[in-house]
Amino acid sequence: MGKFIAKRLGFGALVLFVLSLFVFLLFFVAPGDPARIVAGDKASAEQLELVRQNLGLDQPMTQQYLHFVGRAVQGDLGFSYRNQQPVSELILRRIPVTISLVFGAVILWLAIGIPIGIMSARHPGGFRDRMGQVFILLGLSFPTFVLGMLALYTLYFLPKQAGFTLFPPSGYKPFLTNPLIWAWHLALPWATLALVTAAIYARLTRGQLLQVLGEDYIRTARAKGLSERKVVLRHGMRSTLMPLVTQLGADIGLMLGGVIVIEQVYGLQGVGSLAVQAVRNQDRPIIIGVVLLGGLFIVLCNIIVDLLYAALDPRMR
Repeated sequence: MGKFIAKRLGFGALVLFVLSLFVFLLFFVAPGDPARIVAGDKASAEQLELVRQNLGLDQPMTQQYLHFVGRAVQGDLGFSYRNQQPVSELILRRIPVTISLVFGAVILWLAIGIPIGIMSARHPGGFRDRMGQVFILLGLSFPTFVLGMLALYTLYFLPKQAGFTLFPPSGYKPFLTNPLIWAWHLALPWATLALVTAAIYARLTRGQLLQVLGEDYIRTARAKGLSERKVVLRHGMRSTLMPLVTQLGADIGLMLGGVIVIEQVYGLQGVGSLAVQAVRNQDRPIIIGVVLLGGLFIVLCNIIVDLLYAALDPRMR
């Protein structure tokens, strides 16, 4: 088990090394003045000189890269000269919003998608299966921003015109201040993100479970007199969990890097909206920081998925 974990950690470190090298080459070795790229087109000569000193652009390329990586490992992701703030502080201020949005939506889409997938697989070709497939098709067909705008119109603007409020349109309240207000402000973003993603998990659960329920050991379990509920949940779902865990790890890793569409629709000031503003303003230090942070989240989630594999399947150990 220790060797298995060491291999996964080593592979994750390799991925982060390749990502950091790619980012360094893209922003600091590409044609043009790296100081101008980092500081922006409107930077003064004094600012450019300060950037060159901070980045050590007068040093050999290898030392520049080691300096870049060393600062990133210590949590120093650079300095935003447009915002006049360290990038790490900007991201740390925004990341609670993104984490709250992602993990609340994860709980919802698992609670919705997996039961619908199980229901469809247990009644293939029947009415429940057709209803489940309708949900899957609608969820996969609706763009996230369309569903978000529809939710805002039906659950906020229409009730407001009638003189009452069901949900707030946007905003984020800290969890520790008041958990109920925190959840109330995130209810619409959670529902929007969860309904779209739940369709993916319902389809995946249905497809995997249909294959598993035709296996010999499932027929043996039924022949022993086990209830259908125990056959599906205890024996069928155990084999279905592997692809679900894989999909979940990838989704969480990607979304922690910024749920751009949802944050834009609901005006949430998370990592995704920070990345959009950075691209719009050509604030390259923030772009570099968000890319590195997103890569770190993806690597960590994949390592967690590999550890869950080992826990679920003894053959992996």
